[in-house]
Amino acid sequence: ARTCVLSHPSLALSAMALSMASTASPASFASRRGGAMGVRVRATAVEGAACVVARRRQTRLRVVAKDYPKPAQIANTDNYREGAALSQKFVDLKDLGTKKRVVIVGGGLSGLSCAKYLADAGHEPIVLEGRDVLGGKVSAWQDKDGDWIETGLHIFFGAYPNMMNLFAELNIEDRLQWKIHQMIFAMQELPGEFTSFNFIKGIPAPLNFGLAILMNQKMLTLQEKLQTAPPLIPMLIEGQDFIDAQDELSVQDFMTKYGMPQRINEEVFISMAKALDFIDPDKLSMTVVLTAMNRFLNETDGLQMAFLDGNQPERLCAPMAAHIKALGGDVRMKQRVKEFVLNHDGSVKHLKMVSGETIVADEYVSAVPVDIMKRMMPKQWGVMPFFHQIQELQGIPVINIHMWFDRKLQNVDHLCFSRSPLLSVYADMSTTCKEHYDEERSMLELVFAPCDEVAGSDRNWIKASDAEIVEATLQELSRLFPNEIAVDGSKGFVVTKSAIVKTPRSVYAAVPGRNKYRPSQTTPIKNFTLAGDYTSQKFLGSMEGAVLSGKLAAAVVADTLGGRDPKPVKEVSPEFL
Repeated sequence: ARTCVLSHPSLALSAMALSMASTASPASFASRRGGAMGVRVRATAVEGAACVVARRRQTRLRVVAKDYPKPAQIANTDNYREGAALSQKFVDLKDLGTKKRVVIVGGGLSGLSCAKYLADAGHEPIVLEGRDVLGGKVSAWQDKDGDWIETGLHIFFGAYPNMMNLFAELNIEDRLQWKIHQMIFAMQELPGEFTSFNFIKGIPAPLNFGLAILMNQKMLTLQEKLQTAPPLIPMLIEGQDFIDAQDELSVQDFMTKYGMPQRINEEVFISMAKALDFIDPDKLSMTVVLTAMNRFLNETDGLQMAFLDGNQPERLCAPMAAHIKALGGDVRMKQRVKEFVLNHDGSVKHLKMVSGETIVADEYVSAVPVDIMKRMMPKQWGVMPFFHQIQELQGIPVINIHMWFDRKLQNVDHLCFSRSPLLSVYADMSTTCKEHYDEERSMLELVFAPCDEVAGSDRNWIKASDAEIVEATLQELSRLFPNEIAVDGSKGFVVTKSAIVKTPRSVYAAVPGRNKYRPSQTTPIKNFTLAGDYTSQKFLGSMEGAVLSGKLAAAVVADTLGGRDPKPVKEVSPEFL
């Protein structure tokens, strides 16, 4: 167990905010990047007055971290039981058929999930990852100093049922560092101050969420809270049908349609939009926000958050790979696919590798991000309506920032929701994460979003220099913490190093009208299946969505190989027929 004890009175708050999204996509250092998804990474040692940040106060800050037990109600939800039943289905299939070879292209969470469950079902999955690190959107590497550089700041929610099942199945639940059940937001109009939603233990959903909002006296007036409720009632009554029907509306359009006060957007929705998909609310589909709210309103512990106790390639991906190999599968890195070679009927004959090798299997799965799938798609498939619709999807850019300080900044043992124009969420990893834990020096990890005009920014930050991004970040931090941080060197602490991870194409951009183009895992090609968080599943572009998509793809393959009818192909939007 670990908790956060803060000696400074202004830090009595013990948790900070909400992030549903996984920030990043397949990454490599600058010397290894390539293609539309290439992530640009640069670590820079920073010295001198241009990057000094906050003078040490006379009162020394002492931080002792302590985690909270696994939330009691996580396994007591329909979504968790549904996920557990699907997991058990694979185990039950293990001895019922002939072992088949399945090649899975992509070693991110969706590809590893697909392989894990196919191995459970008694098949031989072969994962081919083009780079020398697993994880895809959750990739991480060590720099020359031994510090971990992560593609994104990733948070695990109680409302991630398939992810929670996966941790239990791999017997690694102890690697989740659960934080107190709170959400804390930076106050835009009161720099240096925060406000919180406090979830009272023992109060079930949705009452706990409603009570947490009603008890907060700083973000919304009582009248504004009451005006928020009526437009959300159809979501609770009609469920997913109502949620899906709002995809043509942006968050701002939905608010206008239902007469919601603008302060709801300024105080709540802007925070959710940037955390869920790195997009401003006037650009984001309302289906995304409603999907998240529906999960959180219906699951008592859905909003409780956990950090992984270390980097994801070693602490999550490695156990998945070990499980796959133990059951007769394989996970191969530095295996770059050149093309899918097809039979006359359009099915996959084999994979042609960049090395010249040919790889043959009984079934093939693509578990690469949507932008890579578009690039790899055979021309023969591209004219088919099912595959042609995928051209309407593209990844959204995001930047992950690491800043190492020479001393310990004031902090809390949780995620912080900044609500600033440029920053989505951040955390002091030297307090929140065991692997980074340091009582003497802080390391902030921050999500910089939105990053381009599509997402709502007034400039393309992916094209900006590292120095410009660091300076802009420090400007935002100086606004959030005016008593501690100053870019002009007037207050004292030194940023000793920074690392900027640019992901030009991350999770799919959930702008209005995109949901109908998300393809099913089942495809019109008899031996080819899709996985990836952009495919059709109810958890959107998140770690949970990636794991679920791989699991659903494994179900399609297992049913096909077992002579059973898989889930049908999703109907294609009429405009492509």
